[in-house]
Amino acid sequence: MNCPRDGAELRIESNRRIEIDLCPTCEGHWLDFHEMAELEDKVFGKDKRKGTVEYSRRPSDLKCPKCDETLTAFFYRAGRIELDSCPNDHGFWLDKGEDKEVLDFMKERDKAVARSATAEANWQRAKEAKGAKGSSGGVVSKIKRFFTGR
Repeated sequence: MNCPRDGAELRIESNRRIEIDLCPTCEGHWLDFHEMAELEDKVFGKDKRKGTVEYSRRPSDLKCPKCDETLTAFFYRAGRIELDSCPNDHGFWLDKGEDKEVLDFMKERDKAVARSATAEANWQRAKEAKGAKGSSGGVVSKIKRFFTGR
């Protein structure tokens, strides 16, 4: 296969224990479709919600090294990282350093999801504690009593 960016012959290498096709000149990566999932697995375990979500899709300037179809450029998970994918699901083109950007983005997202889950659990505990003290307290209870007459 040849690099969609500069035409150099891609060579197979192992990166983060994933077999990728690397361009020796521009250092871009071709990841087969399943290899992107493996890259995501480096941050999100197999049981976590993941998946390459493509936002703002548009035709790319690059061609698929496997089928020569025009790749689709997109923003990965609505972030700022623009990747390219094959419309026939052959894989993804990542320019130099974008694999690290994807992992960093996912790590931050994983932390945000964990913070959100913690905040939700804390909110639920606070609501339960409030309910245990009786229903005379909060604004919502007062509004309910006003309309129900209780």
